[in-house]
Amino acid sequence: MGMPGNGWQVMASFRKDGSVTQQKLKPGTVGRIAGYARPYVRELVLFLTLNSFAALIVVANPLLLKAIIDRGILPGRQDLVIWLAVAVAGLALVEAVLGLAQRWYSARIGEGLIYDLRSQVFAHVQRQPVAFFMRAQTGSLVSRLNNDVIGAQRAITTTLSSVVSNVLSLAMVLVTMMILSWQVTLIALLLLPIFVLPAKWVGKRLQRVSREQMVLDAEMGSLMTERFNVAGAMLAKLYGRPSEEEENFRGRAARVRDVGVVAAMYGRVFFTALTLVAALATAMVYGVGGALVVDGSFEIGTLVALATLLTRMYGPLTALSNVHVDVMTALVSFDRVFEVLDLKPLIRDRDDARPLDEARPLDKARRASDEKAPSLTKAPKAPSIEFDHVRFAYPSAEEVSLASLESIARTDTAPGREVLHDVDFTAAPGRLVALVGPSGAGKSTITHLVSRLYDVSEGAVRIGGVDVRDVTLESLRAEIGVVSQDAHLFHDTIRENMRYARPDASDAEILAALDAAQIGGLVAAMSEGLDTVVGDRGYRLSGGEKQRLAIARLLLKAPSVVVLDEATAHLDSESEAAVQRALRTALAGRTSLVIAHRLSTIREADQILVIDGGRVAERGRHEELLLQGGLYAELYRTQFSHQRDEERQTEPLGAE
Repeated sequence: MGMPGNGWQVMASFRKDGSVTQQKLKPGTVGRIAGYARPYVRELVLFLTLNSFAALIVVANPLLLKAIIDRGILPGRQDLVIWLAVAVAGLALVEAVLGLAQRWYSARIGEGLIYDLRSQVFAHVQRQPVAFFMRAQTGSLVSRLNNDVIGAQRAITTTLSSVVSNVLSLAMVLVTMMILSWQVTLIALLLLPIFVLPAKWVGKRLQRVSREQMVLDAEMGSLMTERFNVAGAMLAKLYGRPSEEEENFRGRAARVRDVGVVAAMYGRVFFTALTLVAALATAMVYGVGGALVVDGSFEIGTLVALATLLTRMYGPLTALSNVHVDVMTALVSFDRVFEVLDLKPLIRDRDDARPLDEARPLDKARRASDEKAPSLTKAPKAPSIEFDHVRFAYPSAEEVSLASLESIARTDTAPGREVLHDVDFTAAPGRLVALVGPSGAGKSTITHLVSRLYDVSEGAVRIGGVDVRDVTLESLRAEIGVVSQDAHLFHDTIRENMRYARPDASDAEILAALDAAQIGGLVAAMSEGLDTVVGDRGYRLSGGEKQRLAIARLLLKAPSVVVLDEATAHLDSESEAAVQRALRTALAGRTSLVIAHRLSTIREADQILVIDGGRVAERGRHEELLLQGGLYAELYRTQFSHQRDEERQTEPLGAE
C-alpha cells in the first residue's frame, strides 16, 4: 500500500504532547536558533536541495509506470517498455544515492548541532556556583544535555526536512493527480478526514501513555541508581530486606510492563487504521477509476499512476496536519536549552579582573620560579588571608537556580538568612589558623568564602591584600588547595585522579607526592600501582587512604594556601596518625585554614578562632583559650572526657 511504510514517523508525530503548543516561547528564540544554524548554511542548502530532488522522484515513478502501460505494453512497443523499465531502475538507484546523501548531511548537521549545544551547555553549567549544584537535580541537568539538546537538533534536521519534504511532495502529488483526474483527486481529498481523525484519536491516547511511560521509567531508573551505587548497595545490604526490595522493584517493573502493553496496542490500532484507510482509498481509486477506464474516460496506465500517487499523498497530508506540534516541540526544546544558557553564574569574573600574580606584583618573579619547578615540600611564597568585617547570607533559589531544574524552587522564594556576622580576622603568611566551634556555627562557610565558592554580602575577603572578587577565579583557585572531610575521587586510576591537580605531572612527581602523603608504599604494593582503579567515589580505598590520596593530590598542586575542612574526622586512630603526618608536609610554609574536629590536633595552631552563631566568639592560642574558661575550654573538656570514656569502654574484658 505504501502508506504504512512511513507510518512510524507519522505515529511519532501524533504521540507528541499536544499541550506543547500552548507554551509561549521567549522573544528572539527563533533568531537564536538561526544563529546556531548559521555555521551549517551550506550543508543545509544542499540537504534541502536533495529533499527537493527526492520529492520529484515521488511523482516521477508513477508517471513512468503510466507510460510503460499506456505507451509501451498496450501498443506492444517492447523497446519502449525496456527503456522505461531501465529508467525506473535508474530512478531507484538515484533515489538510493539521494537517501544516502540526505542521511550524510542530516547526520553532519545534526551531530554538529548536538556537539555545539552540549559543549556550550556543559561549559556554562561548569561555571555555575556550588549553590546551583546544591539545588539543581542532577537528572534534570543531564536531561538538558541529552533529551533537550537532541530535541533542539531535530528542529533543524528532522522537523525542518520533514516539513520541506512533505510540502514539496504533497504539492507535486496533488498537481499531478489533478492533471491526471480531478474527479478521483477530489474524492480522495474527501476521504482525508476518515484518515486523519483516527490518527488524532489514537494520538491523544498515545500522548497520555507516553507521559506515563516516561514517569514510570524515571522512577524505575531512580530506584536502580540508588540501589546500584556503592553507598546505596551497602545501605540496602545492611538495613534492607531482599524480599521486600525485590517485590518493590517487581511492582514498578510490572507497571512499566502493563503500560508498555497498552502503548503497543495503541500503536497497532494506529497502524491498522492507516492500513485500512489506505486500502479503502486504493479500492475507491480502482473502483471509480476502473469504471472511468471501462467508460473510456482515461487509460489504464493513468489508473495505476493515480493509485500509486494516492499512497504517497495521505502520508504527507497526515504529517502536516500535526506539524504545529512537531515544530513547537522542537522549539520548546531549544527554549529549555536557552533557559540554562541564560542563567548567569552568580560567581563570575569581573570585567576588569586580573590574575592574582598580576594583582600581587611583588610575588610575580617568585611565583614564576615556583611554577617552573614546583616543590612538594617547599611551599611557594604564602600570602596572607584577611576577613574584613565579613557578613554573609546564602543566596536565594531565584539567584542561583531554575525552577524547572528543582522542585523546591517553586515555593522557596524567601531571602537567604545571614549566617556570618561581622567576621574579622587575619591569617599571617605561612601561619596556621584553626576554626573550631559547634556544628552549624559557620566554619565551613568561612572556608568557602576563601575559595570564592560564594561571595560575601558585606565586607571583603583578601588574599595577599587583594580582594578575591578583583582577581580571576582560575588564578585564585590555582593558589588554594582544599581537602574536605569526604574527599571525592573519580572512578578512574590513581594516576588520573592525581593528574586532576596537575595534568602535566610526570609519574615521578606523582610518586613523590604519594610518598610525601604517607601513601606511596601502599600504592607501590598494589598489583597495578598507579593504574589501580579506585572505584566509584574511591570506595575501593579505606577512609584514611582516600584522605592521604587527597592530600597527595594537594601536594602535587603545590598551592600557597591550604584549606582543611575536618580532614581527619571519622578516621580511626591509626589512619588519623598517618594523615596527620601527611598534613605536616602539606601545611609546612603554607597559609592554612583548618577546621578541627578533634581539638587535640590543633594545639600548635598559630591562632584558634572559636566560631559560634556565625561570629568569632573567642580567639587566641590553645593555652590562652583554656585559661579564659570560655566556649573553647568547655568544648575541650567535653571532648577530652568523651575520649577517656571511649578508652575505658575499649579496655579488654576482665581488665582491672
